[in-house]
Amino acid sequence: MRIAVVNNFFPPRVGGSAHMAASLAEQYAARGHEVLAITAAYADAPADETKDGYRVVRLPAVKMPQLGLSIDFDMSFASLRPGNWRRLWKLLDEFKPDAIHLHGQFFDLSWLAGLYARRHKLPMLLTIHTLLISDNKLYGGVFRFLDTVLVNPILRYLKPRYVILDKLGVDYCVERYGTSDENSDYFPIAVDTGNFEKPLTLDVRAEHGLGDGPVIVSLGHVIPLRNRLPLVEALPSILDKHPDVKVVVVGRVYHDVFLKRAEELGVAEAIIVTGAVPKADVPAYFAAADIVTHDLNGGCGTASLEAMLSGTATIASVTEDNYPGIELRNGENILLVRPDDSEAVANTVIELLDDPEKRALVAQRESAMVRANFGLDVVAEEHLRTFEKLVTEADVLR
Repeated sequence: MRIAVVNNFFPPRVGGSAHMAASLAEQYAARGHEVLAITAAYADAPADETKDGYRVVRLPAVKMPQLGLSIDFDMSFASLRPGNWRRLWKLLDEFKPDAIHLHGQFFDLSWLAGLYARRHKLPMLLTIHTLLISDNKLYGGVFRFLDTVLVNPILRYLKPRYVILDKLGVDYCVERYGTSDENSDYFPIAVDTGNFEKPLTLDVRAEHGLGDGPVIVSLGHVIPLRNRLPLVEALPSILDKHPDVKVVVVGRVYHDVFLKRAEELGVAEAIIVTGAVPKADVPAYFAAADIVTHDLNGGCGTASLEAMLSGTATIASVTEDNYPGIELRNGENILLVRPDDSEAVANTVIELLDDPEKRALVAQRESAMVRANFGLDVVAEEHLRTFEKLVTEADVLR
């Protein structure tokens, strides 16, 4: 098959959506399929290159201005640059895809490539990565409005087959976009196990002067949906029992309320913020940690799953039925707390630091669970079976 993979976010940009799109593209190519990845220009990345067995084209893009709001995010829009509609369609005309894999329901490249697929009667999968929700009433209202008047009408016209990653996504997509079992597949987030079999690139404890004390790593961009407040508000209790604990927040800070709260609580000195780090360094941060906790506002994303895979005890905030068809057992193969529950975070962290043997056992089980269910090879094969079925059905209809 010829598969076009489309995502505004793509490496060298860091982030779960970018890495998942690139990892799946590499897997498709490794299995003998021809792959074209189309994305938005980013930093000094080449406009056109071949890597990992497939071609990547980065279209010129307009970067969203930073307005000083807590919802600022580093996004670029390709549709605002003159000629990009024509460039994109020409690329697809030349490539002649059998199917298109779109990533992100509110990205303009997904809409443009989806329009191409609809007009050419090509099967398309659309993976839902980020949910447009916020605990802030104003932002939540704005997001709901955008979903209602913009995103949902576009998706209803495009009629993609949805790939939904977890129960939170299922509930959201049913409510916002009217999805159902008839037009959806439930594949989990894909985790690149190979990235954690390579030698470590960095001595994180030495790099940041962490010493030998307990380290909690929280990896991922800080945005309203992952604001780190439950962890910060748990810190006074944690430091009371383990005063030498350090918290290392890894990722770009787009929402700094957690730092202000840390100052108010007098725990700011226990927090180190590194900014974004290269993908190759991520395993080293997990290896340096005693505990990883990233998704505490409701969720269990790529960073948390990678941390589990690495063999580090990881806390998340979903329900045991979060992944359809995958059995999670709290305290056995995963560590779960209620969303936004700082007391539960504190109790769980203290228990893990007090009991290294239990921490190691749960970490081992987490790693085995992720490898068996979320491994990139497993998830890529599920995607390819779906593509083959859709392409066969499309050929019959033609």
